[in-house]
Amino acid sequence: MTSASVTRLKSKTPVPYELTAIHQDTHDTRTFRFALPENVTLDMLPGDHLYVHATFDGKTVKRPYTPSSTPGITGYFDLTVKRYETGVMSRFLHERTLGDHVLMSGPNPGGHWVDGMAKQVGFVAGGSGITPMISIIRWILAGNLPVEMFLLYANKTQADIIFQREWEEDARTHPRFHCHHVLSQPPAGWSQGTGHISEDMLHRHLPPPGPDTAIFLCGPPPMVDALEPALKHLGHSESAIILP
Repeated sequence: MTSASVTRLKSKTPVPYELTAIHQDTHDTRTFRFALPENVTLDMLPGDHLYVHATFDGKTVKRPYTPSSTPGITGYFDLTVKRYETGVMSRFLHERTLGDHVLMSGPNPGGHWVDGMAKQVGFVAGGSGITPMISIIRWILAGNLPVEMFLLYANKTQADIIFQREWEEDARTHPRFHCHHVLSQPPAGWSQGTGHISEDMLHRHLPPPGPDTAIFLCGPPPMVDALEPALKHLGHSESAIILP
């Protein structure tokens, strides 16, 4: 199939997408695959998001989710969603079964990656904050782009690490990909970071500030509120810090 034969889909109004596969990533995180026609792809850059729409107690709600699948793939797209007890939309999605249809609009531009924007990229993620970043990392690796990447990823326990096998494989097979995990409840013998991401960790595990550096930051609001000033204190400019 040539690129000229591919239709790029974007809709401002909600469109129903059929759920065709569910993959259990961790104890509380699943990847949901939704069908597209075989010659259709989402019109998006890595890091852009869709809005998922649903109605609860007569009230329409929408929440942003970034596809974890690589932009340009035809026939389907994936959403990776962590279930939160207090999150009405995440619980709604985790209750879907194969064949169900879910309303979504977009894609919508967010804190996304554009080829050539940086030669060194840091990714600072907490929990499900990794989901906006996975498609960017996959895109850069799949395109063999001349970009060095540094992932600093915080979770509560090792069982909470989303895509852990993929990170390990990427670090083994791609010399330009570096990954450092931080756990607040590490297992015995844990050799990587413990506690919470600190300014010292940002300094040691991210690329230095400069005109060819970009830093993506996503996680719980208290984490983002604490680490954005820390990144600026280390010398990263406001324009270099991207919040998906």
